[in-house]
Amino acid sequence: MVLQEASLGEYPIYYGGPSDRPAVIVIQEWWGVTPEVKEQAEIISQRGNYRVLVPDLYKGKIGVNAEEAKHLASELDYGSAIEGLKQSAEWLRANGAPKVGVTGFCQGGSLALLAAEYADVDAAAPFYGIPNSYPSHPEKIKVPVQAHVGDQDKFFPEVDVRKYVDEIKAAGGNAVTYVYPGEGHAFMNAQSDSIERMKTAGIPVGKPETQDLAWSRLMDFFMKHLG
Repeated sequence: MVLQEASLGEYPIYYGGPSDRPAVIVIQEWWGVTPEVKEQAEIISQRGNYRVLVPDLYKGKIGVNAEEAKHLASELDYGSAIEGLKQSAEWLRANGAPKVGVTGFCQGGSLALLAAEYADVDAAAPFYGIPNSYPSHPEKIKVPVQAHVGDQDKFFPEVDVRKYVDEIKAAGGNAVTYVYPGEGHAFMNAQSDSIERMKTAGIPVGKPETQDLAWSRLMDFFMKHLG
């Protein structure tokens, strides 16, 4: 599948997949919309026969190393980004998607949880990220949540992810945390360019068997809650 390019509000988007199927918004890491992110969206589309949409929150910019990525992440206007996610969900529903899920990686994981609170989505699956740059109220999240984190993650430690998810559950929400032993941050990345970027930040590469397990859990989650 080749993702098509378009614009939605102030953000470029990439989208593809059948318009009458449930949809998944895939949110970038702090590096930007890299080939890795697009491939992750394509995997979701192919495995679940879903429509996918990737909003480019950096508007075409890519962090080629950890220093640049940190700068781009710190400059992101979260209020505007959340509006972009709201518009993404609305656009997908207006164009035939009966349900909309959201997933994201690193910074995208944080934004996936903000989308679960502020946008009209039906399920959220954040990977190694929780909100820390925008007001967040886990007790207000009522859509199903499936969180993923490595127990060696130094950016978003397991204990913090568990605490956030436990607050969702304590308020009556449907949420679960999957912890991956021996894995650090960004363990889902598999492309060579992503691995080179990870090296600039001192991040270890994830094991293929961990990635397979996480993909399986993610797709089961979406199939249960999106169809």
